[in-house]
Amino acid sequence: MSTSRPLRADARRNREALLTTAREMFLGGEVDTGVEEIARQAGVSVGTLYRHFATREALIEAVYRQEVDELCAAPAELLGQHTPDEALRRFLLLLVDHAAIGKGMSEALESIMTTDSPVFDDARTRMAQSLDHLLGAGAAAATIRGDVTGRTLLRAMGGICEMRAVDGWQEEARHITAILFDGLRHGTSKVRA
Repeated sequence: MSTSRPLRADARRNREALLTTAREMFLGGEVDTGVEEIARQAGVSVGTLYRHFATREALIEAVYRQEVDELCAAPAELLGQHTPDEALRRFLLLLVDHAAIGKGMSEALESIMTTDSPVFDDARTRMAQSLDHLLGAGAAAATIRGDVTGRTLLRAMGGICEMRAVDGWQEEARHITAILFDGLRHGTSKVRA
């Protein structure tokens, strides 16, 4: 049983403002921005920032976790709006977009790579589980082959997204992702034209 209480509405707004401001600054290349500036731009005091995030690294980790939360919430929504194979295709493209966000935040994220934070292992596990869910739905509908795991597909996507060090990488990554997706549909009884 958890003893933590939910945040009051004003505290929740302050926390969200801090996360949004930090995300925008990190993605905008302002990775060296201090907590004082993040707090100022979020419209809160430094003390408020530290009440929510004990360190700058904790704030960076929370921004990244929020990105992963949003990404891993997508499969349920996608499956509610699209066929299983189309939901998987769209999620694979979201993974490419996630890698672009990671590129924008890469310098900020480096500061938590040296800590004992499980944030990256947790993110990989959750993304693989999201892929397992989509792959299972596609296999059940006979539109996606059933012999691929989420972890294997995540590794393949990781290889594709490693291209992010090259300018203009996203267009090529999307093209390679389309080829990978076609391979996931190969051998199924309901391959679309």
